[in-house]
This record gives sequence, structure tokens and C-alpha cells, in this order.
Amino acid sequence: MAHQHKYDANGKQLCCTLEQKINHKTDKQSGCCSVHNDNEHSDDDGHDHSGGSQTMIQMFLPAIISFILLLLAIGFDNYFPQTWFTGWVRIVWYAVAYIPVGFPVIKEAFESIKQGEIFSEFLLMVIATAGAFAIGEYPEGVAVMLFYAVGEVFQTLAVQRAKSNIKLLLDQRPDEAIVIKEKIAILKKASDITIGEIIQLKPGEKLALDGKLLSDNATFNTAALTGESKPDSKLKGETVLAGMINLNTVAQVEVTTAYTDSKLSKIFEMVQEATAKKAPTELFIRKFAKIYTPIVVLLAVAICLLPMLFVDNYIFRDLLYRALVFLVISCPCALVISIPLGYFGGIGAASKNGILFKGSSFLDIMASIQVVVMDKTGTLTKGVFKVQKVVAVDVSEADLVKWVAALETKSTHPVGTAIIEYAKGTEKNATVTDVEEIAGHGLKGKVDGNEILAGNVKMMNKFNINYDVEIENTPFTIIIIAINQKYAGYFLIADEIKEDAKEAIESLHKINVKTVMLSGDKQAVVNAVAKELNIDLAHGDLLPEHKVEKVEELKLQNLKIAFVGDGVNDAPVVALADAGIAMGGLGSDATIETADIVIQNDQPHKIFTAINIGKQTKKIVWQNITLAFVVKGIVLILGAGGLATMWEAVFADVGVALLAILNAVRIQRMKF
Repeated sequence: MAHQHKYDANGKQLCCTLEQKINHKTDKQSGCCSVHNDNEHSDDDGHDHSGGSQTMIQMFLPAIISFILLLLAIGFDNYFPQTWFTGWVRIVWYAVAYIPVGFPVIKEAFESIKQGEIFSEFLLMVIATAGAFAIGEYPEGVAVMLFYAVGEVFQTLAVQRAKSNIKLLLDQRPDEAIVIKEKIAILKKASDITIGEIIQLKPGEKLALDGKLLSDNATFNTAALTGESKPDSKLKGETVLAGMINLNTVAQVEVTTAYTDSKLSKIFEMVQEATAKKAPTELFIRKFAKIYTPIVVLLAVAICLLPMLFVDNYIFRDLLYRALVFLVISCPCALVISIPLGYFGGIGAASKNGILFKGSSFLDIMASIQVVVMDKTGTLTKGVFKVQKVVAVDVSEADLVKWVAALETKSTHPVGTAIIEYAKGTEKNATVTDVEEIAGHGLKGKVDGNEILAGNVKMMNKFNINYDVEIENTPFTIIIIAINQKYAGYFLIADEIKEDAKEAIESLHKINVKTVMLSGDKQAVVNAVAKELNIDLAHGDLLPEHKVEKVEELKLQNLKIAFVGDGVNDAPVVALADAGIAMGGLGSDATIETADIVIQNDQPHKIFTAINIGKQTKKIVWQNITLAFVVKGIVLILGAGGLATMWEAVFADVGVALLAILNAVRIQRMKF
């Protein structure tokens, strides 16, 4: 069955590209074959699927053989001449030096032509080097192909390193796990473990599947999932995920998700899929290369033949040499490999920092973000009530906390839970009697013989308790306390601001990104949080449709907007923003589905990190584009004018490609 090219809705070719070839070769070097759909490639698609993984020596061996033979031949030609190294012997020697590096390229050129891709970089190299042999420039013909082959290996190694970095980062599940069955420990393949089975995890071991913690508590390193090495403590009943490392005691986990459906598997698949969703810059370069290559071939023909019509002393050999130099320089390798590799590196760097981009296009978008719009609860605050302040009047703070916490043990209200947590167990020794919950007001009861009233302003008014009226101006939740019919102080309770929220806002302001907070909370509460964090604009008392209106107002100002929220409740706003960012993606499958970018932990400063990675990726991509165009442009002009040789052409092609690839790989080593 003949191969049929595959195209997307925009007419972009999806198969038989240089990037695909390098990616395929990378997979082969890693010991695996890329999986293709039946309609994407036939069995005779021209790819070599033979052999397993190769060592670096094996990858470079053809180039090493060619290089040694070339050095000897140049030595025989110029430094220690040999009488036998002439005529057919010399030609055959150079041909043998050419074959190890030239044959694979010739084969690729024929396969590309068979598949309808005539003007490929392989054909350019074959024409240029064959032409060099035809005019007797054997050393240059071998050198061009040798350096091209070395460049191909470096390209493969660079992509392989980028892929393996992501794979090592994300797919860290062990192959086996200890399962407890009828109090007996059994070593079992992770892929064979079913939902409901219990895994025993020793300190230092990685969890193989997602599950629910059965032990009272355990501490885990979550770096593989969140990019953060700070230990995360889990309590009984809480979710733990594949890839987490148990740090302290032996823990037992009940499996809740199949091996292939774990959160880590989904994250890994998402990162792999992200590399296929190309940024506009990548798509432009691909289209450009497709048009550019046939044009330079025609220009090379023109350089060789047109002077025949206008020059009296036309020398075919000299002008053919110029045309061949022109062809070597024009090869678009530096662009079509280094640019996708730059974006791949950006996605990998983000993954390493616990940020998942759903496509390289979002790296470009984040690089140009001007406004970050944030939800309050769960994004800038923790979404849980915490006691922020205790004021005691005519009673010790310790006694006030102890007695009120003891009273609140008889309530299920979140405010009561916050006070009990704040008391840290001191309430357990108190005696509580005669508890009465007064709806909409608060609690009344006796603790250690003292009558305690704990509630709001209405509660104090109901029992005619005089209190500090300044309390009423506080935007946060206030629990006023009376002991034995006398005002005794208050608890100030609020949603706790995340530790790095202020740092996140400051970092965004430093790069001139405007910050906006939208919330359904009371405007007074929103204003207080905005003031503390120094947020530019804050709007409270908003329903979901009001949030959409606020974002639309910003869009009318032609601003690039990122919205940060939970990705589910705020789905309309996420869809409207240029980039939708979900916080805490580990907790919600729906979040991962909804957002364009997923921050895997709850840290707001990762918003700045995502923008920074986008900016650095875009910077590197444009450095490569500029480098390739400037150097190639200069040497193309010199080559057309006869001022550049094959050696300059080799630098303009392979040298620039290698520099661009090294630059692209650089992002994977950056600290964000």
C-alpha cells in the first residue's frame, strides 16, 4: 500500500517532516519505536525500525570512520604526499570516506522523493556533495556530508535528552509494589494490582498507584508531581498519588485508581501531547521552510546557468561550485529542529517546576501576558477558616481559648473547627454542660462552671452584653465572647492568605503585569486581602456571570489576559481568557481537562514562574531564528558572489544548527 501524507485542518503536513524523522530516530535510540496509526504510515514508510538502543559510540561510529579517512586523505594530499595516492585510488579513497555518512542521507533523500517530498534537506545535501565530487572537490564533498551527519547525531541526542528528562521526571512509578493480603505481604507487578487492594509502603519507597491513605498519617516527597521538594504531610483518608515518596513511617494505602489511569499517567500523556500542539512561530517556520527550500534550489540553478547569458568568460566549474555552496548554506536544519526543540525544552522546564502547559502555543501566550486575573479563594487564600487574632479582656488568653474551644466541640460549624484547631488540644480537659445552639446567633453553654456566650453581634445584643463597637468595622468574621454575662474579648477568623501570595504579586508587578482579583466574597473582605497583597484592582460580591463581564471589560482594552482559578466553577472565565490557569491540578481531573495550563500545587508564585518560562522560551526561539537568518543571509550573499567556500557553507549550515540546538537545550538547565 502506497504511503499517503497526512494533513491537519489548516493544511499542515503531519508526517515525513525533519522533526518527525529526528523524533523517530530518538525513539529508536531509546530502544522503542514510535507508535503510528495505520493510516499515517504504511509498513514501507521508509523508517528503519531495526535494532534496539544504540550507545553514543555506535551513533558516532560512521562519522568517526569517515573523519579518520578524510584526515588521512587530506594528509596525503597536502602534508605527506604519496605517489600511489592519485587517480582512481584517490577518488575511491574519498568515496569510501563519503559512504558511511553519505549513504544514510542518500537513502533518506530517495525515501522522501518516493513519499512526495522532493525538495528536502537530504536532497540538498546529496546534490551539493555529488556536485563537489563532479568538479573534483572531494575533500569538501566528504566534509560537508560528515559535518551534516555529526549535526544529525547531535540533533537526535538533544531531542532524546529533552524527552528522557520529561519521562524521568514524570514516569517515576515503580514496576512492583508490596500488597497486603490476609496479613501476608506479597510482591506484585504494579500493572496487576487492582482497585481496592492495599499497598504497604516502606520509608524511601515510591507509590506505584493512586490511592487513599489508611495509616493515621504519613509524610511524602511530592517533587515528581509538583516540582516542590518540601515534604507534604497527609492524614488518614486523604488522597496520595503515584510517584510520591514515603519519607518516615511504614504506610498503608488503599488503591483507588488503575495503574494506567493514575494522575501521573495522565500528566505524562498530557505533556507528550503538548509537544504536538505547535506554537504559531513553529507553524510559520514549517511553512516557510516548505516554500524556502524549492526557491533556493531554483536560485542555485540560476547562479550556475544565468551568468552564461551575460558573462563573456563564463566558467561552468566556478559557477557550479558557487551554486553548490549556496545549496549547502540554504539547508533549513537550524530552524526546523532548534525551534521545536526550544518549545519542547520550555514544556519540560515547566513540568520540572510542577507546571503543565497543554501546548507550546501557551508558552507564547504566557510570554505576552499583560494582566493576571485571579480568583481569591483557593488561589490567593487557602480556602479554609483560620483564627488570625485573639483579643482577651479581663481574662487570660489561654483560658479564653480553652473555654471557647471546649464549647465549640459541641458544634459542627467551620468557625468552631477553626477555634478548636487553634486551641491545639487544650480544650480536652474542660468540662462542658448545658450547651444550646441559637440559630443565626451562636452558642451558649457552661464550661468549667462558667457561662460562656460565643457568637455574633446579634448574640451580644440578645443577651444585652456591652462590647467594643469598633469590632463591627472589621470585614472578617468575628466571634464575640462573653463570660458570666460580661464581655471577655473576641476571635478574628478569616480565610488564611497563602504564604507566597504576596511574593507572587510582587514578582508580577516587577515584570509590569497588572493584577486583578475577582471574588464572590464580600467587597470589604476582598478589599482587605487586596490591600494586604497590594493587588491593583479587586472586585467582590460577584456571581460567575459578573466575573465574565469584568474579564470582557479588560478584553475590550486589547489586553492579553490570564485567568487563574479552580478551572471548574470558573469555566466561562477560563474559556474567555487568553490563557486559563488551574491551581492545584492534583486534586481535580476536571481541572486538568478545563485549563490550558495546570499548576500542580497551590502556590501562586508559580504563575510568575509560568510567565517567566514562557518569556525565556520565546527569547531562545527568537535568538535561534535571528542567528540562523543573519548568518545564513551573510554567507548566502558571499557564496553567490564567489567569496565563500564549502567550509564557510558548512559553518553556516551545520555550525549554526549546532549552536541553535545548544541554545535551545539551555532552557532545560535554567533555574526558575
